[in-house]
Amino acid sequence: MRFTAAELVAALSARNLRGDSARLQGPDVDIDGVSFDSRDIRPGQLFVPMVADRDGHDYIGDALAAGAVAYLTSRDDAHERFGGTAIQVSDTAEALIDTGGWVRTLFPASTVVIGVTGSVGKTSTKDLITVAVGGRIKTTANVRSFNNEQGLPVTIINAPADTRALVLEMGMRGFAQIAGLCRIARPSIGVVTRVGEAHTELVGGIDGVARAKGELIEALPPQGFAVLNADDPRVRAMGSRSTAPVILYGESNDADVRIDGLIVDERGCASFDVVIGDDRATVDLVIPGRHMASNAAAALAVGHALGLPLPAMAQALGRATVSDRRMQLRSSEAGAIIIDDSYNANPTSMEAALRTLADMTAGRRVALLGVMAELDDPVRGHRRIAAVAASLGIDVVAVATDLYGLTALSIEDAIMTLRSLAVGDVALVKGSRVAELDRLVDAVAV
Repeated sequence: MRFTAAELVAALSARNLRGDSARLQGPDVDIDGVSFDSRDIRPGQLFVPMVADRDGHDYIGDALAAGAVAYLTSRDDAHERFGGTAIQVSDTAEALIDTGGWVRTLFPASTVVIGVTGSVGKTSTKDLITVAVGGRIKTTANVRSFNNEQGLPVTIINAPADTRALVLEMGMRGFAQIAGLCRIARPSIGVVTRVGEAHTELVGGIDGVARAKGELIEALPPQGFAVLNADDPRVRAMGSRSTAPVILYGESNDADVRIDGLIVDERGCASFDVVIGDDRATVDLVIPGRHMASNAAAALAVGHALGLPLPAMAQALGRATVSDRRMQLRSSEAGAIIIDDSYNANPTSMEAALRTLADMTAGRRVALLGVMAELDDPVRGHRRIAAVAASLGIDVVAVATDLYGLTALSIEDAIMTLRSLAVGDVALVKGSRVAELDRLVDAVAV
């Protein structure tokens, strides 16, 4: 979205609830987008220095050199030091949020915002919605997992002005966070994938997760749609919290968007029919994971809410891929198949990935598993996953954690284990981001 520095100053001054005003220092300029990472700045963008472990103000010079035309600052001396066009505010993080909320008002009333949340599957579902809807409607979505109070405003601000469907993944690390994101984005369609054991230590258990995720549904207007997983009782129950009509999706017989005849091939990819009223279409996914069928059905439910034709959406999903390190098939130097699902993990997503591994044709099935962070009962959660893997005949290699009840290998030894697998073997690599198991894949995959 394009706007001028002066327009942004006026908007921030009007929206600022703390009573202080933004101040323009330097010439007025045209701004086209925003970034809080000086390494990713594109010419014409606004740079937002975030103050955390490192102070982003130290990188204003780098951002200007890379083509930023303006920058926010909470320092009194920034303009004197760096020159250019500065917009002085009291808090750059709050100003980014306020900018996102203001830019959201610049889109036409016809622009549909689709919020997506859930303990598992929200990034893949966001990707699949973008594919299903994007063939007919100009669609913009979060890059990677820009799903928090920094990434979501950036996605809104960077969306082209002609965007008519804005797909926004919404993450949760506590109560009221999704509600806050909804105040910025004002979604009219909300999708909840599943409620699982993710971030449970932050909200007091799985019922707290459901309460926090349901904030998206409570934020929807009566003229919107709540798109809910019919197969998850906690998600289905969120329908009572919605003033908007509810569209259920899944394998349940009463689902409005129903999965029928689901099969999984030797590479773990799902094929199924989807039934919406009297319409039926076949979806053949090239993404491994039985659970991806549910994510695809959610995408079709969103398209149905928008009045898009089922056959065209189903065909588009057959070519869909998802974000890196989410059930991504790779090959090792020795010819083994690697399922790179190293981006993140919780017990719900871990079990789904293990069941996908069990569905695949393989000589040997090995799961290299890292720690699952932020669980309210980490010992129970990890031991249950070890038991699931054993019941499926999968060899577990615990990487840098003893929580699975197994002798842990170092990253270096885990890499050697992965290298030892041969043609016909399949390995799953999965753990929370803090485990950094992407290093295993990068060391071995070709």
